[in-house]
Order: sequence, then C-alpha cells, then structure tokens
Amino acid sequence: MSEINTPLPRQVADAYVDELIALDPVTGTYLGVPESSRTLPDYSPAGQEALAELARTTLAKLDEAERGPGADSDVERRCGRLLRERLTAELAVHEAQEHLRAVGNMHTPGHSVRDIFTVMPAETEEDWAAIAERLRAVPGAIAGYRESLQLGLDRKLFAAPRPTETFIEQLGEWIDTDGKGLGWYEEFAAAGPDALRAELDEAARTATAALTGLRDWLREVYAPAVEGAPNVVGRERYARWSRYFNGTDLDLDEAYAYGWSEFHRILGEMKREAEKVLPGAETPWVALAHLDEHGRHIGVDEVRDWLQGLMDRAIADLDGTHFELAERVRRVESRLAPPGGAAAPYYTGPSEDFSRPGRTWLPTMGQDRFPVYDLVSTWYHEGVPGHHLQLAQWAHVAEDLSRYQATVGIVSANAEGWALYAERLMDELGYLGDAEERLGYLDAQMMRAARVIVDIGMHLELEIPADSPFHPGERWTPELAQEFFGAHSSRPADFVESELTRYLTIPGQAIGYKLGERAWLLGRERAQQRHGASFDLKSWHMAALSQGSLGLDDLVDELSSL
Repeated sequence: MSEINTPLPRQVADAYVDELIALDPVTGTYLGVPESSRTLPDYSPAGQEALAELARTTLAKLDEAERGPGADSDVERRCGRLLRERLTAELAVHEAQEHLRAVGNMHTPGHSVRDIFTVMPAETEEDWAAIAERLRAVPGAIAGYRESLQLGLDRKLFAAPRPTETFIEQLGEWIDTDGKGLGWYEEFAAAGPDALRAELDEAARTATAALTGLRDWLREVYAPAVEGAPNVVGRERYARWSRYFNGTDLDLDEAYAYGWSEFHRILGEMKREAEKVLPGAETPWVALAHLDEHGRHIGVDEVRDWLQGLMDRAIADLDGTHFELAERVRRVESRLAPPGGAAAPYYTGPSEDFSRPGRTWLPTMGQDRFPVYDLVSTWYHEGVPGHHLQLAQWAHVAEDLSRYQATVGIVSANAEGWALYAERLMDELGYLGDAEERLGYLDAQMMRAARVIVDIGMHLELEIPADSPFHPGERWTPELAQEFFGAHSSRPADFVESELTRYLTIPGQAIGYKLGERAWLLGRERAQQRHGASFDLKSWHMAALSQGSLGLDDLVDELSSL
C-alpha cells in the first residue's frame, strides 16, 4: 500500500510549485494565478530561509520518490533530474548568503516588486482593486529586502560598489520618472478607473515613499559601507553562480578559451560582411557606425508594430516547415519597456492558461529611432523562433511534462542558448539575407562571445592571451572589460556601461548564451549523426522544445538521444 501512495518525481515537483507560489506570489502572478495578485513575497532573511527550507524538504521527498515504482520512466527521470539539479544549485547560493547582498541593476527584489505590476491584469475594476492592494504591500516587501541587506552589512557580505551606485540611480528614476515629482507607481496607477482613483493614488504614493526610503538608506548607509569592496566575485563565488545559471559545473578556463576562439572566428566573418556594407572600413564597427547614420531605421512611434510584424511573419513562415505550433503558441505581443530598467531587450512568458500572452519588451533608452541591423536578429532571439517558441511550448505541453518543468524550473543557459541557436537557425535558413542585417547578427554574436571573455576574465582576474588584439598579457579588470566590450560592439556607451554593471550584478549568467548555444548545436549534431539521412529537423525541434528545461550537460545528453 505504501508503494502505491508514494508520489512520483513529477508529483513532487508540482507540489513544490504549489508551495513555492504560496511563499512567492510574484512567481504566482507570472504563472497567471489570480490568488497571488494581492500580495508580495517576504524578502527578509526569514522569508528567504523559508524558501530554502522548502527546497530541502522537497529534495528529501524526491529521494523517496526516485526509489518508487515508475520513477525510472523517461518523463519521471527527466523531471527528477532537473528538480534535483535546480534545488541543489539554489540551496548552494542561499547557503552562501548571496541573498544578503542582492544589489544591482537587474534581478533584485526591488526590480521584482516594480516589474510584477507590468504583467498584472489591468482590464476590470476588480483587476485594479488587486493592483491597489498589491501597491499597499510594497512597503512591507521593501522593508524585508532592506532587512536582508542590513544583515549582509552586519556580516560584511557586501554588494559590489558599482552596481550599488547604479541601483541608487535607478531608484531615483523610479521615484521621479518625469522629472516633475511623479513616480513610476503613480504613473502606472493613473491608468486605473475613476471609481478607485483615491485608493490607487494613495497606494501608489505609499509605494513610492517606500522606494524613497530605500534609495536614501542605500545612499546614506549602504553605499558608504561597501565603498572599497571588490567589484568582482573571485573564482569560488563565480563557480557557484555559474552552476546556478548554467546547470553544470563548468571548466571555467576551457570556457574562457572557447570565448576567445569564437571571438576570432566571428571577427573574421564580420570583416567580410563589413566590406559589403562599407568597402575599406577599418573595422566592422566603423561599418556599423555608418549604418547608424545611413542604414535603415524605424522610428519610436512605429517600432512596436514593426517588431510585431517581424514576429508574425516568422511564425507564418516557420510553422509547418521547421516547427508545428499550436494556435495559442502562435500569439506573441511586442511592447515598449517601462523606463528605469536595464538597457537590453527582454521577454516575459505567457501565463499558464495563455490568457496573458508572451511579450517582447524594447527599452527605448530615450532613443527616437532604431537601426534595423540591431533589431532583426534580436527579435528572432527574444520572440520567434527564440524565447517565445521555447517558453510558450513548455507551457503548452505542461500536462505532458510537469508544471515545474514548464515554468519555474528554468535553467538560464538552456533558454538563452536556445534563443541564440534560434538566431543562428534564421541565418542558416537565409532570413538575414542582406549584409546590413547579417552584420547586425554577427555583431550580436560577437557580444555573446565577448561576454564569455569579460565575465569570466574579470571575475577570475585572468590573463589576456598573447594573441589578443587588446592589452595582451594584462589581467582583466572591470575597467578593461568595459573598454574591450565597447571597442568590439556597436552598442552606445550607456548600453555598454549597463551591460558591464549587469555582469558585476549577476556573475555567470551572461556566459550561458554562447555556452548554451554550443550545447544546443552539439546536441543537434549528435542527433543528426545518430539518425543519418532520416534526421528530420522539424521533428527534432518539436521534441527538443517539448522536453522542458535541463542543465547544459543533461541537455546535450537528452538532445543527442532525440
């Protein structure tokens, strides 16, 4: 009888999601759970420890489940494999007390508390009543976050100074987005119904006041305390974060060398493409600067519709030829990002029931026109066939996987690797037909190779190789990393600065794009070798997109066997 009642790994994983949502209503809102919409997580040390204890008890339940009958089936084995890897990596980060120094220009509790409002339903008076209640919860969430940072100070677990300074600047923008004393929360709440006007305005002012208090404390107490702390994390912390974002224990020195090999390969391709754009250009980035001035551009008023059309055309062309897409997966929206965040475009997935579609977000950063070369491959990455097709397909097949695999069990390098693979796929299929778009694609590829080099190089303070065109024989610093990145990218200075701050904020995440792409390509190559002439790319794509997330080593194993 006890064996009959023993849950299988997928049941353990889905029970974990239910308990996680109770502790983390932000995750619940992203999944489309209505009950989550009125509260915010407890970001205090006690709240973070509750999440860790949930992970520990779930791992114990998984141990038992994996010994039960039926646990050795492919679907159960794959789910258990992911759940164990993810929770183990998350616990390692927690037990190193990284949550006590979560300060930076993205992915902090402060960002989560703001960004969650952008995905909440906002059509009915009931929706806005939930928004008002959640706005009133902002001060408590911010207080818990500040309590964690204070404990970090007490234990001399410091965030890096540069990301701290950037976050203080971001909070200033959120507090006064228009320069006239109106904060982001007030602007957001202004779209609500007249019947709730007084309630929304008061709740929004309370939320902004909480941000003001956090900003002032960070500026007056936290920043002076962390002044002089290192901006880089060192090999031990970096390896821990790398495991968290990549789902495997990487050979970091091999990955650094791979980044350099890709740098040299892509640079050769860029030079050939640049010659078509601007014959005689000294560097590919001179040709890209020429395109900034003389290439095709889209105005800020048209760009959202233009990007929507790009994704719609990709879906129409690829569905039935290289993918088989359910109707609800075919829906994706283009949006302009709210001000005050990071400079890079991003994607948010659909709710579990697809009532909220997947969305791509373009930060305008004050620009009024956007070069086409910088948009096309980026939207293949963020939208179709990139993040949207993968994450929406996971949601579509959630019942065949588990809720965990389709939602919260995401390995960053798996998702980012697929999105970079998607860019390459569109190049292989001829969708980057002219030199302008293809040079932009290669520039984006170079950025991902440069990320591997500078993210690993500066955090581990590695030596720059002798065959490098940039400061050979010196050791990386954040200053050299920013100079190198800026010299080998078409991006403007504010974007480059934002990127480097991002790498200092979330070490080990940015390398997952290129290393994840390598895993996807290796898995495809091995599957092709296994099947020979009978290999069908469309079938492989759909099988690959329907297996849920996995860490990079596990991903290669599973892709090779499809």
